[in-house]
Amino acid sequence: MTRNPRVQGPDPRPGGEVNFGTSPIRIVALAGGVGAARLLHGMVEAVDPSQISVIVNTGDDTVLHGMHVSPDIDTVVYTLAALSDPDRGWGLSGETWTANDRLRSLGGNAWFQLGDRDIATHMMRTDLLAAGRTLSEATVHLASAHGLGAPRIMPMTDDPVQTRVTLAGSGDEVGFQEYFVKLAHDVAVSQVRYAGAETAAPAPGVLDALRLADAIVICPSNPILSIAPILAVPAIGSAIQELRDRVVAISPLVRGRALKGPADRILRELGFEASAAGVASIYRDLAATFVLDNQDAPLADRVRELGVRPVLTDTIMTDAAAAAKLSLTAIDAVAAGRAA
Repeated sequence: MTRNPRVQGPDPRPGGEVNFGTSPIRIVALAGGVGAARLLHGMVEAVDPSQISVIVNTGDDTVLHGMHVSPDIDTVVYTLAALSDPDRGWGLSGETWTANDRLRSLGGNAWFQLGDRDIATHMMRTDLLAAGRTLSEATVHLASAHGLGAPRIMPMTDDPVQTRVTLAGSGDEVGFQEYFVKLAHDVAVSQVRYAGAETAAPAPGVLDALRLADAIVICPSNPILSIAPILAVPAIGSAIQELRDRVVAISPLVRGRALKGPADRILRELGFEASAAGVASIYRDLAATFVLDNQDAPLADRVRELGVRPVLTDTIMTDAAAAAKLSLTAIDAVAAGRAA
């Protein structure tokens, strides 16, 4: 991944199967939260879910009220289990907020909204970790409890990694959730670091999944806040770089704007170009192929000049069918590139 000094269409196939030659394709997805979950929701409709492994960012994990909260893992699990709130894109559908509202009325720390049913997930994870289980094992348990036998969902690491954000105005460093939720990601950022990543080991199965993959998809997640923490785990970043010809990244920006979240703003604040071409420049050493929206067609030549193969399609995921087509376009682009 190119680092800034301040940053430490085809239709789904019948039968839900994509082939590289005669064998079902093995896919690994690098995932953040909502954007990745939406892509994966379509991918599992288009590809055999048993052939998909998902490596999820844990840099925004936090401990609240004594509970271990893994927001990106939960967003992926809830979405794939068809339990997520379709409007928010995170949390559970039909959620209630009685405990959080009561905590606020008592003068407690209630800026991070925890739904009543969502709390049970965090309690279960915390109990499992307290009993000596790893985050990987807790994730398997929770995915299974939500009815997910596949795809395989893995945290990037079982070791603690924290995405830390330095605020431009005050110079204060805060945790990711304080920046993203408490401050509503509405403050300028001067630096981002991934504390603990330099000594973190990949979670069990992560490296094997990458090495066996026919296609590695970097989901349309925030490249600084969602994907970079995964790549900051040294063995993961180096493995993906070695497998560059199998890697395709999908732009999270359309016409220079993020469809959700602060990706465009934080790119500008950290000195990157807030455009699909800017994102491609970040991934140029990691991904041989880059998918950008048709509306960004004028940027395709710039992507090509980076030594990255541009692929134009509709990247706006209005529903699961659109997400399925986007995922298959990305996967097919890897096959075409490796065959060229």
